[in-house]
Amino acid sequence: MPYPFPDVSTTALAKLLNLTGRRAVVTGAAQGLGRAIAARIAEAGADLLIIDLDEDAAVRAAAQLASQYTIKAVGARADVSDAAAISAAADRAMTELGGIDIWINNAGIFPNTPVLQMPDEMWDQVFAVNARGVFLCSREAARRMTVAGNSGDGGVIVNVISTAGFQIPFPGMAAYASSKHAAHGLTKALALDLAPLGVRVLGVAPSFVPTEGNIAAGEEAAKVAAAAGIELPKLDVMTQSLIGRRGTPDDIARVVLFAVSDMSMIMTGSTLLADAGETI
Repeated sequence: MPYPFPDVSTTALAKLLNLTGRRAVVTGAAQGLGRAIAARIAEAGADLLIIDLDEDAAVRAAAQLASQYTIKAVGARADVSDAAAISAAADRAMTELGGIDIWINNAGIFPNTPVLQMPDEMWDQVFAVNARGVFLCSREAARRMTVAGNSGDGGVIVNVISTAGFQIPFPGMAAYASSKHAAHGLTKALALDLAPLGVRVLGVAPSFVPTEGNIAAGEEAAKVAAAAGIELPKLDVMTQSLIGRRGTPDDIARVVLFAVSDMSMIMTGSTLLADAGETI
């Protein structure tokens, strides 16, 4: 069977970046990085399902983006580690948006605890969200991207990973870094499995950017480490930056936009480092 990825070499640049008519799901998108990603996807013309644990915030974000960009946007609550909840959310996208062309796995948690103090439950929770969640969401997205009645063109899945999927910048990251290494590997495995079905899978690996959730997680990690007699490095944003400034959520959102657009049609299985040179 031929792989159904078109040659877009003669397509105009504006059309390559245009997502009008496509249907996108973004997890963990009520605020922070996910919200910035959802905004760029909406600006490019895609209709949206915003998934978050905070349903009210997801509904508010969807309403704001729908008004600002004249698209259809829906907000819903779902726990990405819950298979039934993700299946239901994917079904909702099929019903309310008419299909799924793009799925962005952004939801994640960022605890930081020294190995000797880490309870089993923390390890399990981190993997449930950051690894199992990516698998469940990708599976349900791909199932619907390839069913009769959808666009028939497959789709794109983007996993928001982390530079912690490539390196371990400081102590206390055993669970988080391991889960992100897992998501990095899963991106390659998904790309191999899904290419014959017309589904591309890419990763985007940002460094630590200042979002509400990341800042809170960093502060909590410092408290836990201090209680254990460990002083963590300050979680400054892009401390090894080669671009002379801090990264912003929109810096990452623009890379994700490239990944989901036809600009990246030649790519699958890769993870793009959006880290201002941090991992060099």
